[in-house]
Amino acid sequence: MQEKLVVPPGSETEKQSRNEPEVYAIQAENLVRRFGDVEALSHVSVSIRKGEFFSLLGPSGCGKTTLLRIIAGLDHCDEGILKIAGRDATQIPAHKRPVNTVFQSYALFPHLSVRDNVAFGLRMKKVAIEEITKRVERIMALVEITAFAERRPGQLSGGQKQRVALARALVNEPEVLLLDEPLGALDLKLRKQLQVELSQLQRRLGITFIFVTHDQEEALVMSDRIAVMNAGKIEQLDGVEDLYERPRTRFVAQFLGSCNLVEGVVREVTGAVASVQTTMGDLRVEIGDATRKVCVGEKITLAIRPEKMHFNSKVAENQVKAVVRDSIYSGAETQYRLEAGERMLNACALNSRVGSQGLNVGETVLVHLPADALIILND
Repeated sequence: MQEKLVVPPGSETEKQSRNEPEVYAIQAENLVRRFGDVEALSHVSVSIRKGEFFSLLGPSGCGKTTLLRIIAGLDHCDEGILKIAGRDATQIPAHKRPVNTVFQSYALFPHLSVRDNVAFGLRMKKVAIEEITKRVERIMALVEITAFAERRPGQLSGGQKQRVALARALVNEPEVLLLDEPLGALDLKLRKQLQVELSQLQRRLGITFIFVTHDQEEALVMSDRIAVMNAGKIEQLDGVEDLYERPRTRFVAQFLGSCNLVEGVVREVTGAVASVQTTMGDLRVEIGDATRKVCVGEKITLAIRPEKMHFNSKVAENQVKAVVRDSIYSGAETQYRLEAGERMLNACALNSRVGSQGLNVGETVLVHLPADALIILND
C-alpha cells in the first residue's frame, strides 16, 4: 500500500491546496523615487519569491541600487508600496526589517577581529552570550572562515573579507539577504570562484538573495530569475534561459550578451512562419508562442545571437553571403566580424578541432541564420 503524504499545516503546499494567495518575500508595487527632476525609479513593480536567487541587472544609473536601498530601508520611495513577507514595510525603519545587506566595500570594522565583526550585530541586539557564541561558530564554519577568526580585516584577502561580510549578515538570520555588487572589487578568477560558492550557499540556506550587478555573465551564472533594468524601469523579468534566448527589446538583447539586430519588413505570414524582407534578402522566421503577433507590411527588428549562426551549412533557406573582415581568437572560440551586403554581423565558432585555423580574413562564406534562432523584438 502506498504511504499517504502528510502535508504540514501552514506549509506552502497546504496553502496552495486551499488556493490561498502566495506570500512573496518582497513585493514592490508602483515604486517611484525622485531626485529633483530625475526619476530614479519609475513605477516599478516586482514580486520576488521566497527562497529564490533574484538579480537586478543593468548599467550604472538604471535604478537597481536605488531599489535595493528602498528594500533595505536605507532610502524611501516617493510613491508606491513595499511589502516584506506580505506586510507593508513602507514605514518600517531599516533596523527593524528582516533583511541584511552586504556592500561592495564590505564595511568591516578594522579594529575588530573576524569573530567580533561577525558577532557585532547580535551584540547590538543584546542576544545572550551563549547564543552568540553558538551562532557565530556555526556561520563561520558555513562560510569557511573559522581558520582566521582572530585576524583583523587588514590581514585578510579580498575573498576572505567577502566571506566575513557574508557571515556578519547571515548570522542575524535574515529572511532576505541584499547584495550590492559584493564581488565587484575582486579579480576575475576569484570572482568566478565566489559566484559558484555564493550560489551554492544560497541553495543550502534557502534564504531569499537579491543580488545587484552590472555583470551579465555573473547574473546568468547565479540567478533563478533576473530583472533587467534601464532608465528606472524593468525592461524584462524572466528566468535566465528565457531572458537570454528570448529577449523582448533591443536593450535587453544587446545588454545581455552580444546580439545582431536586423531590420526588415514582414512580407508574408503563413501559420507559425513569417517571411521578412531585409537588406540581406528574405529571411524565414519561426513565430513561437511567446512571440508577439506581426502583420504583413509591418516594420520589425530581428535579433540573433552570434553563436546561433552557422558557416557553410548545407541548409538551403536563410543563407547569407558574407565576407570575413576580422577575426579574434579567444581560446575556446573565435569571434568573426562579417560584412553581409550593407550590414556588419558578429558571429562566433567553437575551436573544437585541434589545429583548426577557422576562417581567413577576406574569405567569402555562406552564413546560415536558423529560422528558430531569429527573435522578433517588441521595439
